[in-house]
Amino acid sequence: MIAALFPWQGSQIVGMAQDFYEQSPAAKRVLDEAEAALPGLLKIMWQGPENVLKLTANQQPALVAAGAAAFAAYREAGGKLPQYAAGHSLGEFTAHVAAGSLTVQQAVRLVHKRGSYMQAAVPQGAGAMAAVMRLEPRLIKTICDNSPGVVEVANYNGAGQTVISGEAAAVAAATEKLKAEGARVIPLKVSAPFHCSLMQPAANKLAADLSAVSFAPLSFPIISNVTADLLTDVSKAPKLLETQVTHSVRWTEIMQKFHELGVTQYLEFGVGQVLSGLVKRNLKNADAKSITDMTTLEASL
Repeated sequence: MIAALFPWQGSQIVGMAQDFYEQSPAAKRVLDEAEAALPGLLKIMWQGPENVLKLTANQQPALVAAGAAAFAAYREAGGKLPQYAAGHSLGEFTAHVAAGSLTVQQAVRLVHKRGSYMQAAVPQGAGAMAAVMRLEPRLIKTICDNSPGVVEVANYNGAGQTVISGEAAAVAAATEKLKAEGARVIPLKVSAPFHCSLMQPAANKLAADLSAVSFAPLSFPIISNVTADLLTDVSKAPKLLETQVTHSVRWTEIMQKFHELGVTQYLEFGVGQVLSGLVKRNLKNADAKSITDMTTLEASL
């Protein structure tokens, strides 16, 4: 069985999906639709500059468009329909495009707004995120829970990596406690503290946008970031995507769920190899590939 995976912020590169646009008619249609929804998006994706592409409101729709284009090119080339899908953070929107519950135009508009709301929720410099290695997730959560201020677990990524998020001072204080326990802590270069309660204003605004969108039936189930379980009833999708903004991404449990379901092949679509790499490190003997251009697509078939 096949699971389709879609990456999150930080995977973007200037020139993303241009190869698909030039060589796959299906991918070109997807990217043209994304451009029609957000004029100027393709120029940012292909010409940058990098500091403009990195802006949250640009980066999120760019990654959705690239992932959706890669998936369209894969299917056009004869790639088998996956049985399941999941996306890390904003990648969950790309998973909905692949499953047919959202059009790429709906998705890029939603994540453009999502990115804008998330950036505006916390003043620049007031929040922080950090990756924590060499410490059990349970202990990390306990330390965060007992630290002053807002500092919470944002991502459970497995393979010895957990990400924390919150107020800059609270993250700094928790970092010292984590280091005292033997953790390696790396501050992340992010524009806002994602996936923590400080993002509640963004979630509230996004809720209105999600409620205005009609979700079509899913072609295959998606595993939700919030529940780490199968979403088969698409009517629950808007609330899950809203809650996701402030909730921990339970990627470790998502990978385990795929394993329990009998998935044997994992295909990451779009940009980068982070999710396929996490699968390889967390699931023994997993067949995980990344489809980022036509060359890697052909190797996956």
